[in-house]
Amino acid sequence: MADSGFQTRTMGRKNKKGLALSAPPPRSATPSAGDAQIPGALGNAGDRTDTLEIGVEFRLDLRAEDLIVLKELGAGNGGTVSKVQHAATKVVMARKIIHVEAKKEVRKRIVRELQIMHECNSPYIVSFYGAFMNETGDVIMCMEYMDVGSLDSISKNFGPVRVDVLGKIAEAVFAGLTYLYVVHKIMHRDIKPSNILVNSRGHIKLCDFGVSSELEGSIAETFVGTGTYMAPERIQGSAYTVKSDVWSVGLTLMELAIGKFPFGNDSADEEASGPQGILDLLQQIVLEPAPKLPKSDAFPSILEDMIAKCLMKDPAQRPTPQQLYESDPFILAAKRTPVNLEEWAVSMMERHNRRSHLAPPLSPSTQALLRSNGAHDAASEPTSAPQDGADFGMGGLSINERPGMGSRSASAGIGGLPGSVRPAPRKHPSGM
Repeated sequence: MADSGFQTRTMGRKNKKGLALSAPPPRSATPSAGDAQIPGALGNAGDRTDTLEIGVEFRLDLRAEDLIVLKELGAGNGGTVSKVQHAATKVVMARKIIHVEAKKEVRKRIVRELQIMHECNSPYIVSFYGAFMNETGDVIMCMEYMDVGSLDSISKNFGPVRVDVLGKIAEAVFAGLTYLYVVHKIMHRDIKPSNILVNSRGHIKLCDFGVSSELEGSIAETFVGTGTYMAPERIQGSAYTVKSDVWSVGLTLMELAIGKFPFGNDSADEEASGPQGILDLLQQIVLEPAPKLPKSDAFPSILEDMIAKCLMKDPAQRPTPQQLYESDPFILAAKRTPVNLEEWAVSMMERHNRRSHLAPPLSPSTQALLRSNGAHDAASEPTSAPQDGADFGMGGLSINERPGMGSRSASAGIGGLPGSVRPAPRKHPSGM
């Protein structure tokens, strides 16, 4: 690969029950200690202006009555996500309400554990404004609002991501993971497209990393799990290190590159639905060879090589996030490649808004139903385009997805490349 970087190509479109499997014990994943700078650390970010500095004013105790709801972003069985404004400071935030089935003292411990997120100051990590319990005992998290939304929704709506943008995504993700682990000894533990968010300035950030073991355990009882992105050693219940996050990044990047989840097959839509389908998929992840990036002129060989390294079944052979960030040829090429991510992000918002604006009008029966419920004015007016990309959803809930496999047309590029995108609705096995 020449030093000029990438060409802007896009491809055309805890132990799970029942698994009695063995895995080689992973080696320790201690990062090297001699590095002068930590990628993603706020102190190395120079004139970072993408988010508000989290200072004393954002360490005050947030209260439910201080938050003005501006827009509902999504809802699932486990909770809701809303765009809100803090009344006193006028700061716009994303508020996540998580329904936790646990004793009050456990919920209080969750809130205390979440406070470590105040210490995570990085341009690659979504800023945290606070956590508290409401009067019904739900855990409330307030985070930086990312107006374009998640990579899951971008990929689902617009197909495969072009390679130069994919390089910047990989660079940001590995920088964020390295920062979390080297500075805070935190493993993310839930890397997937819906936990990588984008804003209209083109910033790419991680959210929903595993700072709270209590919350992780409680959510596992509430939500459909995201075991489909887990490394084989985690699915088997073996000891794991930060290298397990690298496996999840490999699956995520391949999904963004090809436009569908790498495991499974296109004919498994219905069969892969439900708990048994998920169990079968987990067995496939553990027992079958890791997927490989398909051969395509759109994919440089260094991308194929990096994903292959991420998806090594033996964690001892897998690199750490820091090793990839510092020395992998694909990441080094991504660092050299100038990409206007702000232009790309804004184009995603504009295309989303056009799709919303061009949505078919409500049927007469639906309008009649709305009128009968007192919504005559809303039903009789044309649907307007949203003013931001918030309807893409925020990470962690993957609103209204249901398990299953699906495929999309992958015959076109996005973000200024020739061709048109013809995505078909996608079902995903992750469930959340």
